[in-house]
Amino acid sequence: MAVNVSEALIGNVLTRSSGYLKTVCSHSLQPYRGCSYGNSLCGVGCYVQHNRFATRGAPWGSFLEARVNAAPSYRDHYTSERTWARRSRGAFALFLSSATDPFVPQERRWRITRGVLEAMRELPPDELVLQTHSHTVVDCTDVLGDLHGRCALRVHISIESDRDRLPGLPPPASSVQRRLAAAASLKRAGLRVVITVSPLLPIADPPVFFARIAAAADAVVLDHFIGGDGSRDGARTLRTALPAAMRALAPASLDLDYRERMRAIAESIMPGRVGISIDGFAGRFGMET
Repeated sequence: MAVNVSEALIGNVLTRSSGYLKTVCSHSLQPYRGCSYGNSLCGVGCYVQHNRFATRGAPWGSFLEARVNAAPSYRDHYTSERTWARRSRGAFALFLSSATDPFVPQERRWRITRGVLEAMRELPPDELVLQTHSHTVVDCTDVLGDLHGRCALRVHISIESDRDRLPGLPPPASSVQRRLAAAASLKRAGLRVVITVSPLLPIADPPVFFARIAAAADAVVLDHFIGGDGSRDGARTLRTALPAAMRALAPASLDLDYRERMRAIAESIMPGRVGISIDGFAGRFGMET
């Protein structure tokens, strides 16, 4: 599917968080509207495809709106939103991004995300979670290194399974190997890196997979679609192609018990470094979560 790319101006790029994200951050920040990874593996179960405000009726994965003034908007609203966040939420904590990927392929041309990160280098939040499915996050290692010394920063890289291709599903935005290599590179640069297995898809060799994660990252988050997609009993995900593919490959993976089995294996390899669902995204790791 071809992706229609357009430019747009945003009033306030900082959105005060609610619902699922409220315990993770005070604000979310979307450098783009839409996501050109919408037709990749991560796009199949992406909850944003059900958001009519975000899609405006267009098929998910068919459009990308570059918010060309995202960095100036951040600067303009920084003081007022930080004041509100510290008073109302305790900290000015940002999640970048919850409704798009900050490192879509077009980022190398538009550099919207990089511009926002550079603005944060001047005007840092208290906390920043940078979430991506792409290995190209390493393009911003320099500015992330600067930010690391100015705010509590975690880089989250999603890896849903240990396989690049699952029957009935499209390939991921980046291969498993490239994402693990990106995580290891960022970790060597001194950044705190978390692998988010979200949504948790069937894993062929869990001990080997979690050993690879342990070597490349500081922690791992397991997030099953039941309890993890922001709806009751995984209703959003049940409307997508994910459950049928999971059922065909490993029927047991559809149950929440599967997450607990993967958790036990991960904890045996990464004790105290395993987070579950929203607690993990909020930075709480270990069996106490």
